[in-house]
Amino acid sequence: MSKWKLMMLVAVTLLTVGLLAACGNAPDDAGSDENNEANASENGEGSGDEGSEDGEVSGPVNIDGSSTVLPIMEYLTYEYNQENPEVETALNSSGSGGGFEKSTVGEIDLSNASRPIKDEEKATAEENGITLHEIELAYDGLSVVVSQENDFVENLTIDQLKQIFLADGGATKWSDINPEWPEEDIVIYSPGHDSGTFDYFNEVILEENPMREGENVTLSEDDNTLVTGIQSDPYAIGYFGYAYYAENQDTLKVLGIDNGDGNPVKPTGDTIQDGSYSPLSRPLFTYVNVDYMKEKPQVLDFVKFSIENAGAAAEEVGYVALPDEKYQEQLTEIEELAAE
Repeated sequence: MSKWKLMMLVAVTLLTVGLLAACGNAPDDAGSDENNEANASENGEGSGDEGSEDGEVSGPVNIDGSSTVLPIMEYLTYEYNQENPEVETALNSSGSGGGFEKSTVGEIDLSNASRPIKDEEKATAEENGITLHEIELAYDGLSVVVSQENDFVENLTIDQLKQIFLADGGATKWSDINPEWPEEDIVIYSPGHDSGTFDYFNEVILEENPMREGENVTLSEDDNTLVTGIQSDPYAIGYFGYAYYAENQDTLKVLGIDNGDGNPVKPTGDTIQDGSYSPLSRPLFTYVNVDYMKEKPQVLDFVKFSIENAGAAAEEVGYVALPDEKYQEQLTEIEELAAE
């Protein structure tokens, strides 16, 4: 378990104990709520979105989107809430497409994505008078994995991936790929169609052709579902963001990918950042609603915090940080946008 996940678990435990203690010592007098409200009023406390007199911010920040970006955003929201307990960060994961469905109609403040926004999503946002600003958070290497119990596959070519994953690829058993491999069904675990990871794999590997579905294929926007399925089946294969492999490498085996030059490359921090893990290296994003960022101090504050700490978050959860100057450029862009 990573350090920050352990910290989150401890924090939740302490919070639960504190709440139980508070419930056990709750005052019985009916006027206590009125007294508390009066005291809050005297102290200048409130529940609005404006910053308080001492410079603190408060109010909700609503975030949804990519499950691939989720580990980064879990880290960022946890660390941010340690410093800003009056800000309520609501974090969900409905896939990149699901996040854009909400952000383009103004339902959320930030939309996490493992792919760039599509033209049709931009058009929907424009129709609704919404401007979404792209923020690059980290690099990812989309990882093709099997179970550690799989003792016959170490590397695959792009053509072999097509044989496995395409609807008309022709390989339903491992022996169809290599006659020396087991004559066992290939069991596929793939992100669902609302996932930006599926979109990316579809673009660079399947080349927009239909993916195999039906028997022995599980689709899910929840990467943990994919991890669990592959862990327990020596004949399963799937793909997801590098952080999910890094968190589970004791039970998963990542495969080297040969993009045609006869030199299989596995995803690592170095091969993802330098681009040699090709074509499966990619950036990860969040998109902020510009008007909400201007109207809600807590959204602007959270966005600035996220950019300043995204590199540390990426390294902590298993992704690859951008160069420092890239984060600084984006921070300057946000400050200029907010000042317009």
